[in-house]
Amino acid sequence: MQSINQPLSNTQLEILKAFSYNLSNQELVEFKETIATYFAKRAIQAANKVWDEKNWTDTDVDEMLTTKMRKWK
Repeated sequence: MQSINQPLSNTQLEILKAFSYNLSNQELVEFKETIATYFAKRAIQAANKVWDEKNWTDTDVDEMLTTKMRKWK
């Protein structure tokens, strides 16, 4: 028998299993907020790690905000 590649990630499958029923509008809003908060925390943790590794200061960040840093190939 030929195996078929799964088009969904393990996370997507887990969410589908956990929420195989309809949520109320309020529950859906809360669920979306929970997911958004989770990914926001991960992004903040990653940014903090880079900040610490590079020993950035507020002055460094202010300079980045006002400097065109894109490199053209």
